[in-house]
Amino acid sequence: MLGLKLPMPSLPTLSLPGRSPASRPPADVVVLDHDQVEELGRELDALRARITADLGAQDRDYLFRVIKVQRGAEVAGRVLMHLGVFPPAWLAGVGALGISKILDNMEIGHNVLHGQYDWMREPGVNSQDFEWDIVCPADQWKFSHNYMHHTYTNILGRDRDIGYGILRMDPGQHWNPYYLGNPLYALVLMLTFEWGVMLHNLETDRVLRGRRPWRDIAPLVRGWWRKARPQVLKDYVVFPLLSGPLMLPTLAGNAAANLVRNVWAFSIIFCGHFPSGVQTFTEDATADETRGQWYVRQMLGSANITGGPLFHIMSGNLSHQIEHHLFPDLPAHRYPAMAPEVQALCEKYRLPYNTGGLGHQIGSVWVKIVVLALPPALSPPVPAPAVTIGRRTTRAGA
Repeated sequence: MLGLKLPMPSLPTLSLPGRSPASRPPADVVVLDHDQVEELGRELDALRARITADLGAQDRDYLFRVIKVQRGAEVAGRVLMHLGVFPPAWLAGVGALGISKILDNMEIGHNVLHGQYDWMREPGVNSQDFEWDIVCPADQWKFSHNYMHHTYTNILGRDRDIGYGILRMDPGQHWNPYYLGNPLYALVLMLTFEWGVMLHNLETDRVLRGRRPWRDIAPLVRGWWRKARPQVLKDYVVFPLLSGPLMLPTLAGNAAANLVRNVWAFSIIFCGHFPSGVQTFTEDATADETRGQWYVRQMLGSANITGGPLFHIMSGNLSHQIEHHLFPDLPAHRYPAMAPEVQALCEKYRLPYNTGGLGHQIGSVWVKIVVLALPPALSPPVPAPAVTIGRRTTRAGA
């Protein structure tokens, strides 16, 4: 019974994501059977149970320390904007406000909305009532991200985070001339990322093809209006007007802080999902997935970024994207301590653990964006994934 097929490290391999387990594996492939996959799942369950049992005051204190820093950075940024006639103060204000927005979106908002702190039962930091400093409504994001993306991670045709409906990020996506603009679309998405996140549930490609009726879109639009309107008024009307004669520097500073947040969030998120070596899957190959196989798909469909403690905090610990996909509802600040154990399990079961510096990971992402813009006949080959997940077979009489 085949669960996984892994290549010998020194030999070339061919990825066959839809391969039937009844097919004979090539001679250069190591077979990891179903029982081993399920044992890996049990070991990851045990790691999860150990961390869950240890949750307590230290996690609550950590969250509220970050919230305190985030609010302090926002106040500092707003105050410095009022001194915008002095360039150093204006730049410092942009930096402080950008840090505040990054912390709010990534280490606080993203993680709270995942339910990582719901066990505390505290108003304001509960996934049911939290809202973040971004134009996307929290309830829409929880559907597209918490449910669709984390359930169907990297499954072509199900996970809409593969290309966000506008990019070609995998050779399994059929090429057409529209994708010649891939690098331009990616650049625009990076600069306007919070708006791209807001529009994600729209499924623009389906709307343009007439496959999604207006009755599905109207509730989304109402949600955008309710959420985006106060966000736009706050950053581009209220605070600039409060600056009086410094209205224009404050307006420009708020726009710059949002830009900083957008570029940073795009870069971290794309590094966790699309660098070289990250694998995608077919619906057929992942049908009737066991828990162990789900865990393995999360590991193969994610990548980490190396860095220090401050870098991890500023990334919302999405620099540990592998651990996040394995345990999305555990407090993210626990991931750095869990990562060595996850990496050791990868070594034990001969699975790749995709990690690298920010420059390396983002560089490979942009190479992929450019390569996949070209027609398959003109583009250099994209390296095949190193591992394939086979279909679980059923014993006779089971």
